[in-house]
Amino acid sequence: MGFFNKLKSSLTKTRKSFTEKIEQLVIGYADINDECLDELEEILISADVGVHTTMKLMDDVRSGIKKKEINSPQDLHPFLIKHISTILSSGENSPAAALTGPTVILVIGVNGVGKTTTIGKLAKYYKNENKSVILAAADTFRAAAIDQLQIWGKRANADVIAHGEGADPAAVVFDAVKATISRQTDILIIDTAGRLHTKTNLMDELNKMYRVIKREIPAAPHETLLVLDATTGQNAIHQAELFTKAAPISGVILTKLDGTAKGGVVVGIKEALSMPVKWIGVGEGEDDLQPFNAEEFAAALFEK
Repeated sequence: MGFFNKLKSSLTKTRKSFTEKIEQLVIGYADINDECLDELEEILISADVGVHTTMKLMDDVRSGIKKKEINSPQDLHPFLIKHISTILSSGENSPAAALTGPTVILVIGVNGVGKTTTIGKLAKYYKNENKSVILAAADTFRAAAIDQLQIWGKRANADVIAHGEGADPAAVVFDAVKATISRQTDILIIDTAGRLHTKTNLMDELNKMYRVIKREIPAAPHETLLVLDATTGQNAIHQAELFTKAAPISGVILTKLDGTAKGGVVVGIKEALSMPVKWIGVGEGEDDLQPFNAEEFAAALFEK
């Protein structure tokens, strides 16, 4: 099964809770009235598009009615497809790459979102692109995270730089950066601790890593990616808000789209947080993580 077909399949639950309900709404009303608009607002919120994004879309709909762009309930569906597709396509979604030398990717996120597994899949993706990869096990808070990353390193045929449990994460990063430079490796992916006890602790730890990286590679890290679990819906947006206050996030990796009816959260992240979704995960397989393609996502979301 190609990735687009997997994406369509993974969005089945979201389509049922979102696009199919909009289609039913269109059939259920002869005219657009307050009741019809209230029901449309309910559908958008229940699909985890988010309150902020829902209000914006509803303002767009009311403006479309005034401008005669929407004259009947039948016009709602194509109008929403157009506006949601515009939201998804805005900004730069493509993963960043260094102009010269290695590309350094820092990966952050709370425990339980599939961060370490996602890093393993990222490594596999880049290896499939004939890139050399080093993984840095800078989540030294959990011994299991180090072990898990080493397992993924073997699967992806990527070197793993690791110290013991409780080691200084910045020291791991230092060794990983030095190894990346000396071996002329294409990609360095850094795992980090998934703790969010306080914004200050997180910021201090990340700042230390940034300083170590920039001392050796001034333009790095080229990406700071936040891993979010799509099944948590609005909680994912809340996590993103917290992390943006603690770190300069360049984009989001959204995992577990295959297990949720809350795929609308992609739209919420893009609109409410002005944050690009750069990668999406649609399954447990090693190749089920791919760069986010806004046109493909919109096509899969709205396909009947």
